[in-house]
Amino acid sequence: MDVLIRPDGHAFVIYNELVRLSALGPSSIARASHVEPDSAGQWWADLAPVLGPRLGPFLLRSQALAAEAVWLEEHLPVLDVPVPSI
Repeated sequence: MDVLIRPDGHAFVIYNELVRLSALGPSSIARASHVEPDSAGQWWADLAPVLGPRLGPFLLRSQALAAEAVWLEEHLPVLDVPVPSI
């Protein structure tokens, strides 16, 4: 798991269940995207919450999730996302 720590001390990660983040102290979880199917059963990763693109369509949900993770890993360091309050 990569952790991005901003100069102001706030840290950002792409959440997964490998590390129990609560063990590190207080945290806040906010969505970076929404992975949902359309009416035709195609999957899309909508990164609008971080002012990103809509990726897809994908045949499988796992493909949309993988594309979402790749995009976030590439762009998280330069995104000007607001810091959620705890």
